[in-house]
Amino acid sequence: MTYIKNLKLLLLILILGFSICLATANNIQAEWYDEPAAIESNPDGFSINELVLAGHDFFGTATEGLGVTLETLFSAFGRPDGYIIGEEAGGAIIAGLVYGEGSITTKNMGEEKIYWQGPSIGIDYGGDGSRVMYLVYNMDKISDVHKRFPGTNGTAYVVGGLGGSVYNRSGTTIASIKTGVGLRMGANIGYIKFSKNPKWLPF
Repeated sequence: MTYIKNLKLLLLILILGFSICLATANNIQAEWYDEPAAIESNPDGFSINELVLAGHDFFGTATEGLGVTLETLFSAFGRPDGYIIGEEAGGAIIAGLVYGEGSITTKNMGEEKIYWQGPSIGIDYGGDGSRVMYLVYNMDKISDVHKRFPGTNGTAYVVGGLGGSVYNRSGTTIASIKTGVGLRMGANIGYIKFSKNPKWLPF
């Protein structure tokens, strides 16, 4: 009798485990994103689904918003050649600074540690600490990113929400997607500078 009870219990555990795996697979499939045909012009770039999977654990509950934001950026810029995932912190009343660190990932150039910093000057209230993803376009080599990128940062951050900015220099475009733990609203004008090693001065 004990053997039969244990066998039934084992079968029940196996059935429950299979059901959970099946439900998880269905949820992943339901969140799969279809890309417009025009995006396929860069087959070597990262797809929306690859970026959603890469950001799933990092952004947590904001993953659904990440997919929607990525769809918008893909419609404007297509598939990126690489992406950066990391964390940054900054704050400003009239003038402020932002510092961040993370890793840049590419399909044919590997992965490297990367740092960024920059000033922001303008009407800007509050502070933020963000998890951020940067999409990098028109990058021939990782060192193409190790420079200063000007841009207009007028994003409004909401707790648990997503925001972003677009930076461009010499044909290389970087689009950010951020999730913040604070509220920061403004129309500040500054730049962001990426480097291979950490730097304290954002110049």
